[in-house]
Amino acid sequence: MRHTIEEHTAHSHHGPPLPQNDDDHTMHTHGQHAGHSTAMFKNRFWLTLALSVPVVYFSPMVGHILGYMAPVFPGSAWIPPILGSVIFLYGGQPFLRGGVRELKDRQPGMMLLIAMAITVAFAASWITSLGIGGFDLDFWWELALLVAIMLLGHWIEMRALGSAQGALDALAALLPDEADRITDAGTETVPVSELAEGDMVLVRSGARMPADGTVVDGQAEFDESMITGESKTVPRGPGDAVVAGTVATDNSVRVRVTAVGDNTALAGIQRLVAEAQASSSRAQALADRAAAFLFYFAAGAGVITFIVWTLLGSVPEAVTRTVTVLVIACPHALGLAIPLVIAISTEQAARAGVLIKNRMALERMRTIDVVLFDKTGTLTTGEPDLKDVAAAPGVDPDTLLALAAAVESDSEHPVARAIVHAARQRGLALPAATDFNSLTGRGVRATVDGREVHVGGPALLRELGVVVPSALADTTRGWMDRGAAVLHVIDDGGRVLGAVSLEDAVRAESRQAVAALQNRGVKVAMVTGDARQVAQAVAADLHIDEVFAEVLPADKDKKVAELQARGLKVAMVGDGVNDSPALARAEVGIAIGAGTDVAMESAGVVLAGNDPRAVLSMVDLSRASYRKMWQNLVWATGYNILSVPLAAGVLAFAGVVLSPAAGAVLMSASTIVVALNAQLLRRVKLNPSDVQ
Repeated sequence: MRHTIEEHTAHSHHGPPLPQNDDDHTMHTHGQHAGHSTAMFKNRFWLTLALSVPVVYFSPMVGHILGYMAPVFPGSAWIPPILGSVIFLYGGQPFLRGGVRELKDRQPGMMLLIAMAITVAFAASWITSLGIGGFDLDFWWELALLVAIMLLGHWIEMRALGSAQGALDALAALLPDEADRITDAGTETVPVSELAEGDMVLVRSGARMPADGTVVDGQAEFDESMITGESKTVPRGPGDAVVAGTVATDNSVRVRVTAVGDNTALAGIQRLVAEAQASSSRAQALADRAAAFLFYFAAGAGVITFIVWTLLGSVPEAVTRTVTVLVIACPHALGLAIPLVIAISTEQAARAGVLIKNRMALERMRTIDVVLFDKTGTLTTGEPDLKDVAAAPGVDPDTLLALAAAVESDSEHPVARAIVHAARQRGLALPAATDFNSLTGRGVRATVDGREVHVGGPALLRELGVVVPSALADTTRGWMDRGAAVLHVIDDGGRVLGAVSLEDAVRAESRQAVAALQNRGVKVAMVTGDARQVAQAVAADLHIDEVFAEVLPADKDKKVAELQARGLKVAMVGDGVNDSPALARAEVGIAIGAGTDVAMESAGVVLAGNDPRAVLSMVDLSRASYRKMWQNLVWATGYNILSVPLAAGVLAFAGVVLSPAAGAVLMSASTIVVALNAQLLRRVKLNPSDVQ
């Protein structure tokens, strides 16, 4: 598979080269395949299959079994030996080389077993064909079918692993080849590789972002599904960050480039996915140990089988049984059991915007007892949101909000934008405002319909010396008790017309995320540096189990340790900046909202978007992956342990005998079962919109 990725990146401008390592062709445990591509196994399989047909057809044993007589002509007896030798040397080459490599590395495993089996069959068949010793060990047809079936099994495996790695190729293909760079002379089309930080680019409707940047002019709905996993488009306007590979769906925008090449979010995602594919895990180590055990088990069983049958006086049967043991004991299914599950789960997670840097994080997620969320920017947007409007007697609340929005309309302050946004969402018509003036630390003022109107907080009330009506004062006091920011609207006569409250907006998705985690038996806690009343208000809104408030950023990891001291396993979800110590201390560290900064070393998992429901994807995928790993391990090891004695001939007295070809069929069937079982992981729903 490495060939596929290298070929893709070498012959296109689609993003930076992907990280490589010696085993990128396959997976960690399939380093035995190093240097072997999917196409190689495919080509060798089809040629071997074609050569196997005449070998099987001209085999006297097959003819006897099926009741036909193959035509006899000069040289017909040499068709199986000659074509069988070609099959052994050509089709069997990957296994022979792999077996030698395992011997040199002193890491015996599957390839060595296959190499031993076909070598024994090859030697025994030539001895018979040459009439040496009077043996009747005509294994040419078994050898041909064995090699063909082994190649088919490896081809299926490589195709499956290639599909699992496809997320990398898909990411590499997200960038356009060219970009429209804006210069003093106009617009010029240049290769993406020539863009530099600070360049201005024009992104037309329907085009992909060529690099990370900030919108300077224009507004468009962006499809960020390839980064976040969420299909709903998001609005992006002046000042908003946009990510390479995303699509402006409806309008053109001008963007100032902030990152290119290896520094883009997309390149970071590629690195994370590649690192995840190469990282080891506890389950992988278990599979490696099981494979080593099976080698010694099979080798020992083969030796014992040969000795016992020889002592029974049947050397030909001893060879036959030994070959069958070596064939059927190949831990091919075991070698596929874990890496394929991990590859598919990593790919599925990446498509959902969950970027797994360390496979151990995915494995541990199923054991988590409590998820500790950082509040600001994680459960909340980190931006103010209009919560309530209270009008003085005789004043209409909508009129009050429209008046406040008119005064704030020329301000760029986040609070001002929140008020204006709320008024427009309610469909209110804003009166014209002139003579806008910002009053530092107090508020703003402007002239609306010929009268001067002030909007501001407590400092403005003190400066103007106005008195808040008692009923309104009681209301605003309740707002402040829960930590809301309160702004009053005052007319030119010094009368308080009303007030509005603003709070850090809770993400709508947070409610679903918290409820879904609790439904899965996982507790939810929150940590924040905000005042206790603010934290309690958010916790009550979201029904969070436990709250840590007024915590300094440097002390958040202590709260993780406190939970761990109670015997709880903790997943920490934060923004990856000031939460780094806590992310590192937790059993699973999850960085959220990392669309433009995915290379966070402290987190084992990075959520490319800002949706906390993606944590549910981790839990569900972890549990599903764990089930598949153990199902595959039990099937693969149990199959080998039970079938080897049968292959050795322990039931031969009852007429139950397994030929090497039958062993090959059964072993490959085991591999296919494992592969199909792993593919069922693709049925796990990971789209945040599907959270229940």
